Amino acid sequence: MSSKPILTVNRHNRRVLLLLAGVHLLWALSVYGLFLLVRPLHPATSTWSLLLLTGQLLLGAQLLLPLTRLQPEDRGRGFYLFWGTVLLGTIWLANRLLFPAPWGVPAAALKSALLLFSGSIVGAALARYVRKLWEILPLCLAMSLADFFSWMFGPTANFAADIERYYLKPEGPPPLIDMVLVKLAVPGTSSLAPVFGLSDWIMVSFFVIVACRHSIRDNLLGPAVEVLIDKKQPGLYLPVPAAALILAVVLAQSSGLFIPVLPFIALCMLLWLAVRHWKLKR
Repeated sequence: MSSKPILTVNRHNRRVLLLLAGVHLLWALSVYGLFLLVRPLHPATSTWSLLLLTGQLLLGAQLLLPLTRLQPEDRGRGFYLFWGTVLLGTIWLANRLLFPAPWGVPAAALKSALLLFSGSIVGAALARYVRKLWEILPLCLAMSLADFFSWMFGPTANFAADIERYYLKPEGPPPLIDMVLVKLAVPGTSSLAPVFGLSDWIMVSFFVIVACRHSIRDNLLGPAVEVLIDKKQPGLYLPVPAAALILAVVLAQSSGLFIPVLPFIALCMLLWLAVRHWKLKR
């Protein structure tokens, strides 16, 4: 009986991971280039800022397409423990390094790309344990309740206040929660601004992989994933979870209110699955 590899993945998944690393690097360079383009501008209207954020998030959604090519592999706890520790250590080390002023923004863009890459891998790993589609129901309920109560009574509200206070008047080291916030370009700012958290992207990736492996079409802007990949048909990729994230960000930015993103993503995904099931029943 052969033991399960602890460090290695199969050849196909190695190629996919290299592709993922490459497209995330390109995404980071695009965010930095966009920052250089809009930085000299005076703080624009909220409509222009929202359009800019939406464009960056739509570009980020394209990073999920190569992720759907990952093949499920049978791995033990040691594999996930080792690589989970590597990802956490890399994120921690990247945020401990100090960069001179000219390199601060490109470093922030690379850190955000690292968070998206890590969140995608973790979400895909979690999706492996969903054998039947109905199993996401208790997960969505537990996730939504935990995030909602954390927002109402727990640490999330304090984290949001700390982040807002720091970016309005930076003094001293950033709050610890800043380490897991994805930052994007915003007009008229001297640095990238935090928009959403690592946990949000983990759930987006999780739902994308679950939908893909259960043959649920969730692309809102084009053909199914199989058509885009297998037949190499060009088209935009906007899965329902990514669209829910974009909508939550737009609502939060336009209203000025803190919106718990995880329950919003879970609700949108469950509604989509319910509509798909109803159509199939008919």
